[in-house]
Order: sequence, then C-alpha cells, then structure tokens
Amino acid sequence: MKRCVIICNPNSGHNKKKVIVSKFKPILEEKGYTTEVKYTKYSGHAEKIIQNLSNNIDLVISLGGDGTFNEVVTGNIKRKERLLLSHIPLGTANDLGAMFGMGKNPINNLKLVLDGKIKGIDICKINNQPFVYVAGLGKFVDIAYDTPRSQKQRLGYFAYLVNALKIFNTKTQLFEMEYTCNGETYKGLYSLALICNATRIGGIKVFDDVKMDDNKFEVLLTNITTKKDIIKSLYLAKTSDITKVPGFYFFRTDNLKIKLKDYPRKNWCIDGEKLKEKQKNFDISIIKDLKMLLPKKELYRIFTDEKQN
Repeated sequence: MKRCVIICNPNSGHNKKKVIVSKFKPILEEKGYTTEVKYTKYSGHAEKIIQNLSNNIDLVISLGGDGTFNEVVTGNIKRKERLLLSHIPLGTANDLGAMFGMGKNPINNLKLVLDGKIKGIDICKINNQPFVYVAGLGKFVDIAYDTPRSQKQRLGYFAYLVNALKIFNTKTQLFEMEYTCNGETYKGLYSLALICNATRIGGIKVFDDVKMDDNKFEVLLTNITTKKDIIKSLYLAKTSDITKVPGFYFFRTDNLKIKLKDYPRKNWCIDGEKLKEKQKNFDISIIKDLKMLLPKKELYRIFTDEKQN
C-alpha cells in the first residue's frame, strides 16, 4: 500500500482534530493508503517533522492553517528529496484552501484532494524564508500574527475584523523604501507592501488573474494614509480591479530587492505568521515546481496549462 503522513496542528481553528483524523483514515485506506498522524507540539515543529520523514512516503497532508502549511513547505524544501504535499485547511482565514477550490468541510476537501491532480507550484522566498502565498509589511499585516489564538478560536474570522478596526483607528505610518526590479531602482514612502502568489489575502479576494506556475509573483504597494482614502480604496478594491485603484502600484516580476531606511515597526507577515528576524534588506525570488496534489475543479484558474472543463 501507499504511505500517507498527516501533519496536524491541534491548535488551528476550532475543529475537533482527532474526530476529523479518525474520519480521514478509512477514506485514505479506500484509496490505498496506510496513514500515520503526527501532531505538532510547538511553533516550527511541522518543519522538523517533514524533514525527518523517510523518502518512501507517498503523500504528506498538512492539516491546519496557512501557517502550518508554510512550515510543512519550508521543511520539504530543505529535504534532499522532496515529498508530494497536500493541504487541508483548518485555520481562521484559509486563503489557500479557498484558492485551491476547497470549502469548509475537511472530509469533503480530503475527497477532492484524493481525486485530484499533481501540479508543480511556484513558491516564493524572502531572504531564504519560503512563503506560499503572501508576505506583507505595513498597515494591517500584523493582524494575522498579533490576534490572540484564543480569540481566533472563540470568534473565528470575526477576531481579525475586531483587530482590524482597532488598527484602522491608529495613525498610519509610512516607511521609506528603495526597491530594485528587473534592473530598475525606485524609491518612495509607503504604508503597505504586499508580495503575493495568491488571489486571496486575509479572507479578502485581492487579485483575479494569478497563476501559480508562471514564474512570477504579484507586488502591490500603496502610500495611502488617511482614513477617508483607506475607506475609499477598500470600497473600490471590492467593486473593481485593485491594480487600477488610485494610490496602489502594481507589477509582476520574478525578482525583487527591497531596502528599508529603518527597521520596520512591525515585522513582515509571512503566510499569516511573523517573520522572526528583523532586517532592512530583503531579496525575494522564486523556487520552482514544488509538487502538490490538488482538487481539479479550480486548476484552470490558477495554472497556465489548465483549461476549464
């Protein structure tokens, strides 16, 4: 039989993990897998777990939030032989799951995955720290890692909205940034920088045309500071193409170097978690072709070589 390892974060979301896992096992067995479950015990544990798995594992399923999957991907990239991955979302925002065409029912999501297709996806890295879908700096990005876990478990996605309202009422700080892309260097003052390879961020749809295999990532910058302009921009972003909203600057690239004049007040948010090291210089690039088993129904939206059935 094939071998599957589930790496489960018992603290993600508010679902009953052991009940879910018990329902996973017969579904996986029916598809020809023996299943081993490994529960994470601390931050960074998922990375270590996958690094220590043997090479004869046929599938590794990340069961948790986007941050858990980031750890699984990071550990997999550090292996000499990478393993096939999938991700079943159990977190608060679950941006990746939504982009991959998954709903809120983890049992149904597992069935979609097991009937899915293997695809190679682009993974970004910032100073050698991989991120699957977003790295952000500036206004609002610290909501994901500063919102208490107990609050997220109690209130779900509403916990983010509560903290977003608190941050909205604080003064918006600008940071001085120089960035180099495709041999050209630019300077400016910005309130927010987003580097993405995703359609959704923080539960909000941001981009329409994002491909996970085009060797590009999306960059969105803004210098908006006033409450009035923030509200106006958020409204326009919901009703039109955010890349065309005044005050936002958008481009796609496969290479980006950023220099900050000062250390950031709040550090980068990487897939919902805080980047541990504070630095002023950042190099963003792409790691190609990480293999994932994904549901079929949304592949045409996020891969260049897929067509809608």
